[in-house]
Amino acid sequence: MIKKLAKIKFLPNNFQIIEQGDHVECAVSGKKINLENLTYWNVELQEAYFSYKEASQKKESISKN
Repeated sequence: MIKKLAKIKFLPNNFQIIEQGDHVECAVSGKKINLENLTYWNVELQEAYFSYKEASQKKESISKN
């Protein structure tokens, strides 16, 4: 395992690895997300989320602004 933060470009149904690594960090919780487990992200904000809970929290915080 590489143990390095990857740089990712998030696309609507996929993502592109810009810089090799094995994980990204959740934009809400800061938790490490292994690339093979990466399921939730926001294309417009270019952010990854650990689970649907963090994705929902982010969506709620955006709608309040």
